[in-house]
Amino acid sequence: MANYREIVTKAVIGKAKKTSGSKFSLAPEERPDTVLGCWVINNSFNGINNHGSVLINGAFDVNVWYSYDNDTKTAVTTKRFSYTDKMNVPLKNDSVLDNNSEIIVRSLKQPTVTNVDINNGIVNLTIEKELGVEIVGNTKVKISVEDLDDDYEELIEEELDSEIEKLDDDYLEENSSPEN
Repeated sequence: MANYREIVTKAVIGKAKKTSGSKFSLAPEERPDTVLGCWVINNSFNGINNHGSVLINGAFDVNVWYSYDNDTKTAVTTKRFSYTDKMNVPLKNDSVLDNNSEIIVRSLKQPTVTNVDINNGIVNLTIEKELGVEIVGNTKVKISVEDLDDDYEELIEEELDSEIEKLDDDYLEENSSPEN
């Protein structure tokens, strides 16, 4: 019959991902005629425990390249936007999200502008991103423990002494002559 032991270790106790789209607006210094390009850079974020769910706070910079003055001049405007996403991450095996849990947030899809339009001099953007969350916490693993025999050969002193006595003392002298 096998004995069982429980090992307490750190492991991923919950994992989820979420795709979200958000709308943002910015007002350039000049009145834009056409948006020539948009890109999102410097995405940074972190996750915190918020009463059993994960709250992700993040921010990124949006650069908008646009034309103005009847499409005769161009400019780039930059604005930093903040965002907050809440994720209810399902936990495995009755695990609990507590202050000792580690929350790891990854960007699975970088923020990307999916739609842009101009309305009364205001540039309206839709930005989509995908974030993944892993929660690392303490968990128990139950393993079977078997009593195994020791696989070492045991040497007895008497056997060693008898092997040493069998050595020929003249062996070295006989084989070390200059003729060899």
